[in-house]
Amino acid sequence: MTSRRTLLQGTLCGTVAALLPQAASAAGAGPLLRLPAPVGPYPVGLRTVHLTDPARSDPWVGGARELMLTVLYPARTVRGFPRAPQLTPAEAREFADYAPRVHPGLPEPGAVDWGEVLTHGYAGAPPLPGRWPVLVYSPGGGDSRTLGTSLAEDLASRGRVVVLVDHPGDASQVELPTGMRTTVLVGPPDPATFRTMVDTRIADLRLVLDRLGALPLAPAMDLGRIGLYGHSAGGTAVVYAARGDRRIGAVANLEGYLDLDPAPVGFDRPLLLFRTDGFEGAARIDSSWAPLPGRRELLADANHWAFTDLGPLVARLRAAGLVTASARAALVGTGDAAAALARVRRGVGAFFAGHRL
Repeated sequence: MTSRRTLLQGTLCGTVAALLPQAASAAGAGPLLRLPAPVGPYPVGLRTVHLTDPARSDPWVGGARELMLTVLYPARTVRGFPRAPQLTPAEAREFADYAPRVHPGLPEPGAVDWGEVLTHGYAGAPPLPGRWPVLVYSPGGGDSRTLGTSLAEDLASRGRVVVLVDHPGDASQVELPTGMRTTVLVGPPDPATFRTMVDTRIADLRLVLDRLGALPLAPAMDLGRIGLYGHSAGGTAVVYAARGDRRIGAVANLEGYLDLDPAPVGFDRPLLLFRTDGFEGAARIDSSWAPLPGRRELLADANHWAFTDLGPLVARLRAAGLVTASARAALVGTGDAAAALARVRRGVGAFFAGHRL
């Protein structure tokens, strides 16, 4: 479907060389960006999954609620299997149009061929035998699941099944078997819209948890070891989704507000509260996190989207002269992109590992 483009604000270990994406001139197509490689011991397989919940009406467009998932996992072999693109061709066209509007300062359409960005996941590769912990990810408000690829690939390369969840309706774009969905949000969401968005994400996450045992990769999953993590609005959603759900062993919140009513006071699961030092919503973050126990981490010289693939990609676009210094700082901060990514990977990975996830 077609919808209006919007600005959604505020809700929303290898060497340095190995972590930085590469750029190259591509016959008039602009810079060729590559995602940083995972550095765990296992190659990564990838599959996409479509889910439908006929019992729940989509709050944005009506009809049965649909989701798209990317499932990443340790692979037995990747020989002969193709690397998956980060975006489908149709999603890449939508993102090229949408990105500079939702993230001011990103290149205008035509300056970057987002469709040439490859993941390090090999589509259809056979899983490595074993039963692996499961981590489920919810992206930031207005973002698609694909912007969480680099962290997810690293987690999978270290022996986990990672499920990236798209939330159609507030995601910038997601290609479903029934057609393209783009965001229906207009401007910064009012409290009622934000609550609808988070409640929808909570229901989406619970649907995924309920269906894990029926997914094609279920034999590779240890359903007794499940964690949730999310960025921004996704960080909000995973904390609220975990309340009262004994399936969840630990939760990582990457800079998401926790001040919905009722507040998650008394949260009794291991909790990582990870934020940047540059986010404009820092005061609200601090206030909403204050009553909660949990492990606190700070990403220095960084801004809100440093937790996503925009961290290394924007840094490289800046080096290529396609992003200004001020835009880089507003999106991902001024610090070294490779060091920031390594810090996020290390902090999230060690947190979950410490709880057998």
